[in-house]
Amino acid sequence: MNELVQPNGVSMGTTRTTPARAYDAARSMADILKVATAEFADKGLSGARIDEIAAATRTSKRMIYYHFGSKEGLYLAVLEASYQRIRDIETGLHLEDLAPEDALRKLVAFTFDYQHDNEDFIRLVMNENMHRGEYLAQSKTIQQLNVPAINAVQRVYERGVQAGVFRQGLDPTDLHMSISALCFFNVANRHTFSLIFKRDLEAPAALRARRDSIVEMIVRFVRK
Repeated sequence: MNELVQPNGVSMGTTRTTPARAYDAARSMADILKVATAEFADKGLSGARIDEIAAATRTSKRMIYYHFGSKEGLYLAVLEASYQRIRDIETGLHLEDLAPEDALRKLVAFTFDYQHDNEDFIRLVMNENMHRGEYLAQSKTIQQLNVPAINAVQRVYERGVQAGVFRQGLDPTDLHMSISALCFFNVANRHTFSLIFKRDLEAPAALRARRDSIVEMIVRFVRK
């Protein structure tokens, strides 16, 4: 409490001083990553502007560089956060609780839905491929994150082989690649494909049909 005093020395009473709010570094970094994800996905590494990210997060370039070191450091952090997000959700699918074929269907359907609902993730992956994986190669975090993804496919596949419902001799990494490729294409090429073949690939019925088709293709490919 501080006492207010007039110039003539007469007291005007007291007023309460509002304490300054502590800086929340974790929240600030999360806000920066969210805005930066959209910026890098939309404009790529070269086209993204730190000034615009700072303005959108009501922070400063200096604070962004303090947390992430550089523009490239922020881009790498965005990549890591994007891969972390999808892997975290995958671990919550509880595929081990389902019969092998049902588990595979759930995994493929999830991949389709996630990639459709997270176009920024697709654009980031496309952009990183244009850089020939230069920044992804610098991240041990991303490389470690992808190990559980392959392990999940492998466990489902091996359970299916043991149960006699999946054929032998398939490579889990190749199977993961096939699932990703089919779902990825549906997002990455939907605009050009829609224009060329005059189809509305965003129509709910079209999405359901394409999703079911991809699930069925993968299941029939591995089924014994």
